[in-house]
Amino acid sequence: MSTGLAYLTVVLVWATTPLAINWSAEAGAPIGSVWLRMLLATLVGMLLLRALGGRMRWHRDALRSYGAAVPGVFGAMSLSYAASLHVPSGLISVMFGLAPLISGLMMQMLPGSVRLRFWHWVGCALGVLGLLVIFSDALVPGSTALRGVLMLLGAVICFCGSGIAVQRVAAGLPPLNQTLGALTLSLPLYGVLWLVSGEPLVVPLTPRGMAAVIYLALFGSLLGFLCYFLVLSRLSAATVALVTLITPVLALTLGMLLNNEQPAPALFVGAGLILVALGAYLFADRGLRARKGPEPAAGVSKPSYRSDQSVD
Repeated sequence: MSTGLAYLTVVLVWATTPLAINWSAEAGAPIGSVWLRMLLATLVGMLLLRALGGRMRWHRDALRSYGAAVPGVFGAMSLSYAASLHVPSGLISVMFGLAPLISGLMMQMLPGSVRLRFWHWVGCALGVLGLLVIFSDALVPGSTALRGVLMLLGAVICFCGSGIAVQRVAAGLPPLNQTLGALTLSLPLYGVLWLVSGEPLVVPLTPRGMAAVIYLALFGSLLGFLCYFLVLSRLSAATVALVTLITPVLALTLGMLLNNEQPAPALFVGAGLILVALGAYLFADRGLRARKGPEPAAGVSKPSYRSDQSVD
């Protein structure tokens, strides 16, 4: 697949995933819906791996890498699905737009990472300000939106921490193996969470909800991740991070057009501040690379997986 097509696929999948999550959870069984999504993605992915003549890796480093990815696949997704019942779908994309900033802050505590410069800190400060604006909008008497925002913040932290951990393990796994390993280890956790959640064991999906689950399984959990790993192996981390500037705008627009969502003005103000924060953060990365030559963006390690598409 060409880099341009893969990049466009990532943008479209990430922009449409929040709305699909909202639709798949609209019947009131978010955990059952995400378990079904992950099960379908795992089964289809295993069939694809077999068709390509590949095999799963279960050696020690592979298991460590799969385990490091579990907080991102299980923690981030389960929190996102639960939050989708309380907040507009576009807010999911806006909150995940904070990922580069949060990753950068996390990496400051680890040895060998790129140190944040002035504009990085400006971006982080603007991101926090945007988050506070969104929090203030959620603090409405009788509203459950604050619970949803807190869940999303937890989801982003899980996603960022998991990504850093996978890169630190550096198992050198092909993208499809990494994705399937993380899905396989996450399925039992989703099953246990589903049992203790009190949700019905038969997911009451509407036709639209079932279509959303299938879309998320095939595109959100498989194609989207594979294309993301592909572009990350071919382009600079800062260029890939531009996706987080594009998808919140598209996701908010889709939510208003297709789901009759009417976000409050404060949400737009907070989203705007977060986008400006990302712009400042990426501007700092560009200046850093210009002075020191090509290197990972602050808070982003070099990819540890193989850049080819072999699955042997």
